[in-house]
Amino acid sequence: MVVIEGLALCFWMLIICVVGIANGCEKFVVFYEQDVKDRVVELGLTTAEQIKKSSAVTVTVLFVPMLLGIPAMVYGINGAEGFWDGFRQMTFIYIFSGLFDRLFIDWYWVGHTKAWQIPGTEDLMPYIPKKTLITKWFGTLVGMPLIAAVTAAVMSAVMK
Repeated sequence: MVVIEGLALCFWMLIICVVGIANGCEKFVVFYEQDVKDRVVELGLTTAEQIKKSSAVTVTVLFVPMLLGIPAMVYGINGAEGFWDGFRQMTFIYIFSGLFDRLFIDWYWVGHTKAWQIPGTEDLMPYIPKKTLITKWFGTLVGMPLIAAVTAAVMSAVMK
């Protein structure tokens, strides 16, 4: 069941990205580095206010299901009991989706296709510099298990 839930979270991230870039990547610069955001505003392709609004919507649509939906599935549907059972399942789902994000979305889609390229920002490529890439990998391999641990601790305390 956790594989299906991991795939569902990957699909959710993919849908958010597809919808986000559907009307042009410049409208969805929330995941780009600050220098790209600044350039897109400078070129008049978007505004700082639009970026702020897009950021709030994206964070809500992405992280609320991740932080509330996954624990609900793990404890409600899968029947996880206690900390360790929930922690293992959530860690698998979070890392599975994180690897999809790092490998498919970041490495392949953003890094090796033109789908995320914004005209006028080509000199700022790669859009995911090494420092950011390292931070993202750290977040996937260390941060996701930490989120799973905190969530499992809360859920196991609530479920008692």
